Amino acid sequence: MNKKLVAENKRARFEYELLDRYETGIVLTGDEIKSVRLGHFSLVDSYAYIKDDECFVRNSYIKEYSNSFDAGRYGDNSRRDRKLLLHSDEIAKIKKKIETEHLTLVPVCAYFVGSNLKIEIAVARGKKLYDKRATLKKRDMDRRSNIDE
Repeated sequence: MNKKLVAENKRARFEYELLDRYETGIVLTGDEIKSVRLGHFSLVDSYAYIKDDECFVRNSYIKEYSNSFDAGRYGDNSRRDRKLLLHSDEIAKIKKKIETEHLTLVPVCAYFVGSNLKIEIAVARGKKLYDKRATLKKRDMDRRSNIDE
């Protein structure tokens, strides 16, 4: 299926070593999906968590849709927690990994598959400072080798 990238969390790739990835759906209101289609969506500083066998994403930003009849009526919900749609066996597997191996759950990117918005989340391990330096060094070396060619 054709994927259309909407938002990417580049910081997650730098800050974390991404281990297992999962494609999830997300529960949005009609106005929120309209705003996402216009490109007013960000995953910067967001993270995912599991509570009561349900998965949520916190601190993702969706700008309020201005053409709506209800715009501004219910207060600022631009950074509210949004439910992610996963199978219960996937949630149990993720929960077990997070608790036993002391890992975290981060949203990596958001994209449309057809008319459905999907969020890719990853079970991740935080990088140490020297790992981040190695990543920067590798990126710099790749950039230099591409210039020379």
